[in-house]
Amino acid sequence: MKVGVMAIMMAGLLVSGVAGAAEKTPQQEKMALCNQQAKSQDLKGDARKTFMSECLKKESKLSQMSPQQMKMKNCNGEAGEKKLTGDARKTFMSQCLKKS
Repeated sequence: MKVGVMAIMMAGLLVSGVAGAAEKTPQQEKMALCNQQAKSQDLKGDARKTFMSECLKKESKLSQMSPQQMKMKNCNGEAGEKKLTGDARKTFMSQCLKKS
């Protein structure tokens, strides 16, 4: 009996979740886009936090960038943080941009 009640409750929650998902606010849509871009760049930790913060800003140009442009921006930022120059920077950028 308890299993049947739980199944009905779970089905109700699932249906209500699907119905609610269709009504996304612009902020939720932006969050989903930023998450998708961060995932495509395989960002983790502080790099992901920084990216998400910039992406979610109201006037952010990041949300208009292609995934490849986003990746280039992040790799360039990482190279700058590491203070890489010359051949070391070129090698780092090449390896960073090849990551899936």
